[in-house]
Amino acid sequence: MPFIPHSPEEVREMLSVIGVQSIEDLFIDIPAEMRPRSFELPLGLSEMQVLAKMEEMAARNRTDVVSFLGGGFYSHHIPAAVDALVSRGEFYTAYTPYQPEASQGTLQAIFEYQTAVCRLLDMDCANASVYDGGSAIFEAMMMAVRATKRRKLVIDEAVSPIWRTMLASYTSNLSLDLVTVPQVDGRSDMAALKAAVDTGCAAIVVQNPNFFGVVEDFTDLFAHARSQKAASVISVYPVMQSVLKTPGEMGADIAVAEGQSLGQPLSFGGPYLGIMTCTKDMVRQMPGRIVGRTNDIEGRTGYVLTLQAREQHIRRAKATSNICSNQALCALRTLVHLCLLGPEGLTRTAELSMERARYAMERLTAIAGVRPLNTAPFGNEFAVRLPIPAFEAVDRLTARGYVPGFPVGRYYAGMDDVLLVACTEKNSFEQVGILAEMLGGIL
Repeated sequence: MPFIPHSPEEVREMLSVIGVQSIEDLFIDIPAEMRPRSFELPLGLSEMQVLAKMEEMAARNRTDVVSFLGGGFYSHHIPAAVDALVSRGEFYTAYTPYQPEASQGTLQAIFEYQTAVCRLLDMDCANASVYDGGSAIFEAMMMAVRATKRRKLVIDEAVSPIWRTMLASYTSNLSLDLVTVPQVDGRSDMAALKAAVDTGCAAIVVQNPNFFGVVEDFTDLFAHARSQKAASVISVYPVMQSVLKTPGEMGADIAVAEGQSLGQPLSFGGPYLGIMTCTKDMVRQMPGRIVGRTNDIEGRTGYVLTLQAREQHIRRAKATSNICSNQALCALRTLVHLCLLGPEGLTRTAELSMERARYAMERLTAIAGVRPLNTAPFGNEFAVRLPIPAFEAVDRLTARGYVPGFPVGRYYAGMDDVLLVACTEKNSFEQVGILAEMLGGIL
């Protein structure tokens, strides 16, 4: 039986006060085709029946496949200690640390997370943090809009199409001019990007490695943007930052990342972590929570939330963001993961992943009809052209337990034959060899 706390007489009284005859009249403005077809829901189940149903549904998922999927989300090894430490009640159940006198442990962990990602990306300041990589790019763009008072944003088409879709959605009602500069065979068109950045531009937005796995150096582009008083925004793959030129070395104003690869399981798409860092000049535009370290009146080290220009603390029109969230638990996972690996371990993870990717490129391009999309340097991910549609290769090999990569034609016109292949330290040479043999077999 449904629980309805109001008697029929009370319902009639409330309807009379608001001036309608029936509950159905409350929904008169909703077109009939958009209303629920029926509220005839199935009967409830017992706890035992629900558990059996959920187990049956979960059993439909295949967990035995070998995956070479990437595209911004990667299956890296996560040490068991990450779960063990983060699952402690002090962290797992902690809420936003508004009261520093009761939250020094959480605040210190956040401060250390900020320190770690600043060191990794070679930037001055960090927050802790936003929802995911796409949200981080959007917030970075809005930081540039506020700082420059300009409305034009230049975006490289080699930036993840998933994140560019998010940007189009988030900015649809903000009267911003998003200019997308086409990529060329998976590479950023540096000349076209430079030409698009003028005195009316708020920011240039790029990614390294880009969606196709290509590694670029944007130092000259960022210098040009600076000459036009435009901000430089770069999204990076944090594992690769242990071996690549950093955003700080390139002269970026804002560097962001999808933090999933640092201790977050893939988990059907989340929760993930939006890493945000910037230069000191841009920090007052940064949304989210920022923890600072100070001394109390007795000289003891203390940690506090600082620079909080959020909607809870300031007039909404002055707030830096109304959608940012406290991702402290995901940020803590990243901190623990980074501390467990250390600089040497993170570098080794990147090098192993790149080593596997180079072997995969060698084996796959040795197959007749398979050729690289370009000759650019790459990290742990690369794109190849196949003599058949990439969707077909994915369908046929996935059915055999091997996901060969991502079909790029889903997002890029004219690339139906392009397959994006990613490797991590979890992909063995043997798995790469089997993938090559299977792909060669279907071709």
